Amino acid sequence: MNTVWIVDDDRSIRWVLEKALAREDIAHRSFASANEALIALETAPQPPKVLVSDIRMPGDSGLSLLQRVKALYPQLPVIIMTAYSDLESAVSAFQGGAFEYLPKPFDVDQAVALVQRALHQNSHQEGAHAEAPLAPEILGQAPAMQEVFRAIGRLAQSHATVLINGESGSGKELVARALHRHSPRRDAPFIAINTAAIPRDLLESELFGHERGAFTGAAAQRRGRFEQADGGTLFLDEIGDMPAELQTRLLRVLSDNHFYRVGGQQPIRANVRVIAATHQHLEDRVRQGLFREDLFHRLNVIRLRLPALRERREDIPILVRHFLQKRAQELGVDAKRVSEAAIKYLQAQPFPGNVRQLENLCHWLTVMAPGQTVEVADLPPEMRDRPDREAPVSWSEGLATEADRLIASAPGEVFDRLTRDFERTLIRRALTATGGRRIDAAQLLGIGRNTITRKIHDLGMDEARHPGHDADEGE
Repeated sequence: MNTVWIVDDDRSIRWVLEKALAREDIAHRSFASANEALIALETAPQPPKVLVSDIRMPGDSGLSLLQRVKALYPQLPVIIMTAYSDLESAVSAFQGGAFEYLPKPFDVDQAVALVQRALHQNSHQEGAHAEAPLAPEILGQAPAMQEVFRAIGRLAQSHATVLINGESGSGKELVARALHRHSPRRDAPFIAINTAAIPRDLLESELFGHERGAFTGAAAQRRGRFEQADGGTLFLDEIGDMPAELQTRLLRVLSDNHFYRVGGQQPIRANVRVIAATHQHLEDRVRQGLFREDLFHRLNVIRLRLPALRERREDIPILVRHFLQKRAQELGVDAKRVSEAAIKYLQAQPFPGNVRQLENLCHWLTVMAPGQTVEVADLPPEMRDRPDREAPVSWSEGLATEADRLIASAPGEVFDRLTRDFERTLIRRALTATGGRRIDAAQLLGIGRNTITRKIHDLGMDEARHPGHDADEGE
């Protein structure tokens, strides 16, 4: 029998999963703690086909349960649930041999589909011991961040080259450090270098080192970043700005794992994992002849995309709490809290500097905000009174900002309001362009005459009809 065991101290979670599994005729048992499940595991005639467990419960944790289960039944698929959406939970789950990581709150249909997929799973890798809990290095509840967490977890035992895409300030180096920290190279050096911040004529020596006398001023031999990172990880930030001649040298290193110091005659072996990052679209750089296509394919083995903060606005509350606590601890003061109104205001901001800008804001609030509770009036003046010239430059960013405002102020009406405003704006602009002629406006918009007539009526725009143009429309 395909029995699924559910382990969660939250009765409502157990009830929801029980009902969902029952609808699919999937046999199941529920337990309120890891201890209960372990006792049942020892006495049951056969183990479950799938185990679904919360990660944090009174008594033994879900990770402890995962470790015990994997020791007894290495092939048993275990799905780990958690309301604590941080990287450590995801990585610990995957390193412990979890089949999948399911952040709460979850979509019930998605959870059932995941269970069904696990039921069809035949084999999994043997689990490793779960790591001791550590302070979260990356936080995020947004689906895009959960995908990043999953990727880091799956890459935990890999040496593969990784290319990270993301805007400035989105946390690319943080992800690179996490990939190193959870890799087999964790005990070796992690070396980071921003290729765009070093002058072109010095970058080659910075990367590969130089021999004494290789050029004017080279008074002694110098080991480059590749040598310093031997056995570990070299993070090349802003790789899209690397000069063409150094792209060729980097390609050679990635191809044969050897390089020469500047002025050197002896090849040096490079036992280094390369993680590259850029805010640019490298495919466009390749098409423009600014980046080698063969190097792009060498770097693009595993690709991770970091979302901008405006794409994960639901993470702003937890990030704010984390940064305020971090800064308060550093400064030896009590952590401040942000009011709900101020949080909603922050969630509506564009944050072009992404997470880095938010962290700097929290530092400013810790030092400058007058009270322990931060209100909208306590935010920096430039954020409260942002001039029009700093408004989002693209219509999609403006739409995102307006959507966030309506989500906070008019839940349940967002789609209808924005759709009507969108259609009303398009029709008005088209009518303006045609002097009020509906047939011509419909052609400009690419819709039918009857469609534009119906929408004008439905949107209450009849009174705005331009006089003198009715007869030619045949309406």
